[in-house]
Amino acid sequence: MTSLLEVSGATVRKGERALLEDVSLRVAPGDFVAVVGPNGAGKTTLMRVALGLQRPDAGRVTVNGRDVGALSPRERAAFLAWLPQRVQVSEPITALEHVAAARYRFKESHRRSEESALVALARVQAEALASRPITELSGGEQQRVAVAALLAQEAPLVLLDEPANFLDPAQQLELYALVGQMWRSGLGVLCITHDINVLAHAMRAGSEGRIRVLGLSKGRVAFESHYDAPDLGEHLGRVFSVRMRGVEVENRRVFVGMSLERGE
Repeated sequence: MTSLLEVSGATVRKGERALLEDVSLRVAPGDFVAVVGPNGAGKTTLMRVALGLQRPDAGRVTVNGRDVGALSPRERAAFLAWLPQRVQVSEPITALEHVAAARYRFKESHRRSEESALVALARVQAEALASRPITELSGGEQQRVAVAALLAQEAPLVLLDEPANFLDPAQQLELYALVGQMWRSGLGVLCITHDINVLAHAMRAGSEGRIRVLGLSKGRVAFESHYDAPDLGEHLGRVFSVRMRGVEVENRRVFVGMSLERGE
């Protein structure tokens, strides 16, 4: 399948320090790529480069074969949908208005935008929130509405930047279950996270081998593997400087930190 998003040898420097160094990845519709690494590994910088929000000092980023920097916001929105770490909305617009606004790339009537927004809210079981001001919603409700906005945008690839960072455990489970539904519907997913275990909630049995895992450390690619690879725990341990072991919990593989690598 042709790659929709391709990052080739991306390097980003801040003074003498490299935030990214020769990082490459490809994502096509139907792919699930998880980018993991500790804080400061370059994950968010990679996301900004992929979205065209930051131009790399070296390398290239293409979306559907075109340089991301040459795309207008409307053209980029036709291919990429983004869920940041935290959705910031200061205006007391309703959840329905927020989701309908995600369809700005379409030349359609306001009524049509609202009809599509209602369908998207129903898909994430948030139709009851449609008339409520988004500023009055809980963090979990806001993220659910944000996922509805991703669906309403109808882009073939969604990019998630540690979207569960500010959610409680129950809300994290709900969010990643929704991400799994989006992926299984045929969308491509690029998910940046520092906790690979949350991905278990996006999977179904037998899908582990379809999730590619890219490990970043100090701005460089430390490894590229799959979620079901026998040696993934060793790779994760080196990236996070923790001895890690994969264990089965309720028919799902999760990774447990056993001790610091340096023996403390």
